[in-house]
Amino acid sequence: MNLRADTESTKIGADSADGGEASSAVPDNVLRRCFQSTLGMVLVALAIRFIVMGFLYDEQLDPARDHWPFGYEVGRLARSIATGHGFSSPLFEETGPSAWMTPVYPYFVAGVFRVFGIYTKASAFVLLSSQALISALTCIPVFFVANKLFGRAVARWSGWAWVLFPYAVYFPEERIWGTWLSTLQMSVLFLITLYLEKSDRLWHWIGFGLLWAFSALTDPIVLSAWPLLAGWAAYCLYRQKRRWMLPLAVSALALIVGVSPWFVRNYVTFGRFIPFRDGLGLELAIGNTEDSYHWRPRDVGPWHNDAEWQAFKDLGELGYMEKEKKLALDYIRSHPRWFVVETGRRFIYIWTGYWSFSKQYLAEEPLDPPNVFFCTVLTVLALVGLRRVWKEDAPRGVFLAAVLLFFCSVYYVTHVEVYFRRQIDPILMVLAVYGVASREKRVASN
Repeated sequence: MNLRADTESTKIGADSADGGEASSAVPDNVLRRCFQSTLGMVLVALAIRFIVMGFLYDEQLDPARDHWPFGYEVGRLARSIATGHGFSSPLFEETGPSAWMTPVYPYFVAGVFRVFGIYTKASAFVLLSSQALISALTCIPVFFVANKLFGRAVARWSGWAWVLFPYAVYFPEERIWGTWLSTLQMSVLFLITLYLEKSDRLWHWIGFGLLWAFSALTDPIVLSAWPLLAGWAAYCLYRQKRRWMLPLAVSALALIVGVSPWFVRNYVTFGRFIPFRDGLGLELAIGNTEDSYHWRPRDVGPWHNDAEWQAFKDLGELGYMEKEKKLALDYIRSHPRWFVVETGRRFIYIWTGYWSFSKQYLAEEPLDPPNVFFCTVLTVLALVGLRRVWKEDAPRGVFLAAVLLFFCSVYYVTHVEVYFRRQIDPILMVLAVYGVASREKRVASN
């Protein structure tokens, strides 16, 4: 592969500095070095996240609104499961069966509640520690993705960059949510894709499909990347004149089989086809209302608006979602130009963190200016790395650009939050490190 060839001198220099034989090292030796490198990264990352957890731990124990900050909807669903009421009541009272979220993380939290108590300090410690470990373990696929694409030197820098990556340090200790697990899953899926470029073994592709199913049941947003990643691996096999249609088909079948129990549960429970979640209408309404001074209007939805909460109880979850969907679509149809502008604002926010610098907005989001700077710099550096990839291997550059661009497509038309886009942060960071490394190499050569 061209990119690996272009970085081979960097790899050789790094391996020689470690005392190894760059070109003739036996595979066991290479694996041992990789293990030692990633183990150190994971341990340091875990220690840093535990330190941050010490400062943020108490946020989960706020008793306001019957411990609402402890996992929010995840915590409510987990409490319902743990107390024997099933997957139901995602908000403030018992409101019956729910399809508000997919099942993996609520059931995980429910298991912790059953062992360590509902909304207890022990449960908070276990869950935040688990999220710290999940975030730290993401160093491993980050390292191997960078190594597969760009060589050992970039891999080491990328792994250590993830150790210190602010979003990966802060957010998993600030909020109990499934995003951090799906970030790890997305990184692993991306890594597997790189290896499937040369493998048409059916059991590899079946496992790939099952992992996609598990990831989709953790957070369905990851599925936006499935056509691109699976399609890319199949395309690589096609270019090598190897079978690709059958591996792709069995992988898709494994994905369908893996998610179908949840689909069946929703159909049996609600009498209609609900593939993953029922909340698209509400997601549309949040971002498409007259009030857009903030990316997350407080009065939209049942969380902080008594009238909306009453409507949720009166109409039921599905009825309420249908109401919100109709309101959102009606507003979009009657304000098409506004919708285009807001879609652009959401796109800019996803990639720069910028929404507004008005006094009213900054009073609620005082940390936005430094976040805008960091997020924008990360995006620019990733684009530098992507441009280098594009020059050296145009098809791979198109593939990476498409993954990054289309992963967030649903957010462009619904609404944005600071937690969104986290699943592709590892890929962005690897590209950013490669962008810095390639620039330094050019400077050194001059």
